[in-house]
Parts: sequence; structure tokens; C-alpha cells
Amino acid sequence: VQLQASGGGLVQAGGSLRLSCAASGRTVRDFHMGWFRQAPGKEREFVAAISRSGTGAGTRYVDSVKGRFTISRDNAKNTAYLQMNSLKPEDTAVYYCAVTQILWAYVNEARRYTKWGQGTLVTVSS
Repeated sequence: VQLQASGGGLVQAGGSLRLSCAASGRTVRDFHMGWFRQAPGKEREFVAAISRSGTGAGTRYVDSVKGRFTISRDNAKNTAYLQMNSLKPEDTAVYYCAVTQILWAYVNEARRYTKWGQGTLVTVSS
């Protein structure tokens, strides 16, 4: 499977962006899909994940984005989304999407993901 992340850009604090992660090569219906981010000089950080179709596990977020970001997926389009509202300068990073079939309990661990997109840059100005 190949993943293509898009939708990043420059936005003022308080603004919104929607990131997309389009999968190709095979269906990702059976994969959990996650978003991570990496700011300059920092380690890659878990942002959000959404469970594979049918498990009912739902969604998971890092505390710093709860109430501001929403992850969703459209299995018909083989695509996941990250709606980011009320953006803050500290949200500035390269955002990556990834897929995994690991147990839901581990979806916040980057090393558990088997396929990654190329990243899309989000810059939030103050």
C-alpha cells in the first residue's frame, strides 16, 4: 500500500486545515490509520488514530489536540482525514499518515506502523 498525504499549508493561529491521506495499491479497510507529526528538532509524535472498519474501537487523540482535531475515514475512497481547527503555533510540524494492523492499544506507537506517507508541512503563524 502507498500513502499520499496532502492538505498542509500556512495558516494563522486560530485557523483550520484539513489533511488527507489517500491510500493506493490495496484497500486499507483492514488497517487502523494514524496521523503523527514531527516538529524541527523533536521526535515524531502521535496525533490521532482511527480504527479499522468494523472493530468499533473508534478514535484516539493525543491530549494536546483533543477538542480541536477530528480524525475520520472514508473507506469507499480509501482515504483518511484530519480536520484541524483552532490551530496553534505549537501545531507547526510535518504531518505524516500511516497504517497498522497492530492491536488498538498500541496505535499511539510510531514503531508499530508498517507503511508511511511522505508527510505534509503545516505551519501555524502567531
